Amino acid sequence: MTLIAKACALMKACALMLASTALVATASSPALAQKAANTVRFAYDQAPENVDPFFNNVRIGVIIGANVWDTLIYRDPDTNAYKGQLAKSWKQIDDKTIEFDLREGVKFHNGEEFDADDVVYTLNFIAKPENKVVTQGNVNWLEKAEKLDKYKVRVTTKEIFPAAIEYLAGPVVIHPNEYYEKVGPKGQNEKPVGSGPYKVINYVPGKSITLEANKDYFKDSPKKPGKVGKIEIRFIPDRQTQMAEALSGGVDLIMHVPKDQADQLKAVPTLQVVSGETMRIVFMQINSLENTPAPALKDERVRKAINHAIDREAMVKNIVGEGSRVLNTICFPSQFGCTDEGAARYPYDPAKAKALLAEAGVKDLTLDIVAYRERNQTEALIGYLQQVGIKTNLRFLQYAAMREVISSNKANLTHQTWGSFSVNDVSANTPNYFAFRTEDITKDATVRDLLNKGNNSVAPDIRKAAYQEALKIIADKAYAVPLYSLPVYYVASKDLGFKAYPDEMVRFWEMAWK
Repeated sequence: MTLIAKACALMKACALMLASTALVATASSPALAQKAANTVRFAYDQAPENVDPFFNNVRIGVIIGANVWDTLIYRDPDTNAYKGQLAKSWKQIDDKTIEFDLREGVKFHNGEEFDADDVVYTLNFIAKPENKVVTQGNVNWLEKAEKLDKYKVRVTTKEIFPAAIEYLAGPVVIHPNEYYEKVGPKGQNEKPVGSGPYKVINYVPGKSITLEANKDYFKDSPKKPGKVGKIEIRFIPDRQTQMAEALSGGVDLIMHVPKDQADQLKAVPTLQVVSGETMRIVFMQINSLENTPAPALKDERVRKAINHAIDREAMVKNIVGEGSRVLNTICFPSQFGCTDEGAARYPYDPAKAKALLAEAGVKDLTLDIVAYRERNQTEALIGYLQQVGIKTNLRFLQYAAMREVISSNKANLTHQTWGSFSVNDVSANTPNYFAFRTEDITKDATVRDLLNKGNNSVAPDIRKAAYQEALKIIADKAYAVPLYSLPVYYVASKDLGFKAYPDEMVRFWEMAWK
């Protein structure tokens, strides 16, 4: 039946037929079996390059990290209020210093007791550039951590960094110091150990990871103990295979389902479809470096032509789906400092795009475009570029491979998405691509300096003004193509209690079978 489902899933018109045939009756049986076993099976299209949250850069790694590890602080996704997690309380001593009183009685999954040594070791390890944390923007603001006593820690930032609490409530997890010092990131990937509501009991890199509820999870955590006993995560790159598994009852939850397929699955009585806008933005990078492998992209007119070639409104309406909105700058609107005020707009105008290319003396232009997800959207972008005379060669890669192409200056155009690790501040977004970090293929020193000024000022008005000017320059010079926010369509078994959040975080500890 799974093979039949897969074959039909390859033809969109078959989805409704499947829903009205015997598959509906048989699909409920596997789901019922998982309900009885108190297990949830989740499929995702990307595999993490490393399960250690500091050496991962894809959403599934962030999801695993939030369920397996804890942070000093927790941000409530409904109220955005900060609550104590591994820290009971904290106090801002001065502009660069925060002191934390830690929770007692917490244990890691390997039985190691949590205390100040774990916080100090973790923060000092990730603060050192030589340890090569993948997303430097998450950690490069840290100067040091000091132990004041067994359950008290002082954290110092390099510069004034008003977003520190937001990061400590997000991507900055705490590792067990004795274990981590012994095994390092490699060992933490092979046999992950955290203190979160779920622990890893089996991991096959590139294939699957299995989590089990942590029965000893501390009762005062705002996360709460997991209600589902076991979470089985499978890495399935092919979207159609994921769809077939959902239809046949082979998995209980999938996400990032394309709009057209999600619309059809709403008619399947054994499934539920949940959707909504997320903080994830979609954009194209344009390699305008002095030594770019595509010299035509150094011409501002060519970059503006690429912007005018894309019908973003039509893509949102016909491909991306409800909950999405067109963006004019490289950030998410709710993030502190995000604005498109005064920034150049590039309405869909293929005639103008052709005129700009002609003015630049460019014809028969062929560019490589690298992408890693939402292939149907990439193909739409390719179609729009072709209509104005720009041919493209698509390189569709896993995320780590795509990032390597970009950082080694081998990319012409990129089709990217970025979820900011769910940090609601521009410092977690725009600087990753425009502040001379590894994936900056523009390197405008003025933009870099403005972004750094916004990151490190204590005055909100100064931060906002600096970010606004940086975003305006990026737009005016057409260094990139801001596209839209990305909604997520989740498809789940109808009996699974599941809530979608704008931060794109799958909170397994909240799930329960109805």
